[in-house]
Amino acid sequence: MAAAPPARDPAPETVGRRVRALREERGMSLSTLARLAGVGKATLSGLENGTRNPTLETLYAITAQLAVPLTAVLSEPAATPTVTGAAVTATLLEVFTDTDATYELYRMRVAPGPGQLSPAHQPGVTEHITVFAGMLRAGPLDAPLTAATGEHLRWTSDVPHSYAAVGDEEVQASLLLRYPRR
Repeated sequence: MAAAPPARDPAPETVGRRVRALREERGMSLSTLARLAGVGKATLSGLENGTRNPTLETLYAITAQLAVPLTAVLSEPAATPTVTGAAVTATLLEVFTDTDATYELYRMRVAPGPGQLSPAHQPGVTEHITVFAGMLRAGPLDAPLTAATGEHLRWTSDVPHSYAAVGDEEVQASLLLRYPRR
């Protein structure tokens, strides 16, 4: 069996085109989306023009306001993009749908050190994390959860939440996001 090609970050121009198209489909101005997502107007403009490579946190804030899964701006169906935030690196493994929801499955690594804050997703989104190595503290800011190797976390992520490795070991995990259909 041939090895899979290495994962590549999505091209900023491609992400920018998708964000602009989704924003325009919703009749939303650049200023409105920037304000709702809590990002600078210049940052959003640079992202849409392909001159800025956005962080995972920025993309989650924007896609939450557009009410779409992260993959709506990241990948072609056959691509396996990797996105990086302050502490988390996530590689898309698969996107699948059923009658009630869209799912995104990621291989996730959380570096030791300072954690990562993630903005709220759209209403009803849940996260399911299985830890394969290390110890992870993640979940809503007001009620974080902890899981060691072999354990699982689940929470509704339509509130600000965080991820942090506990100790000096990198966390290796799977992350499944469930986006309910409206």
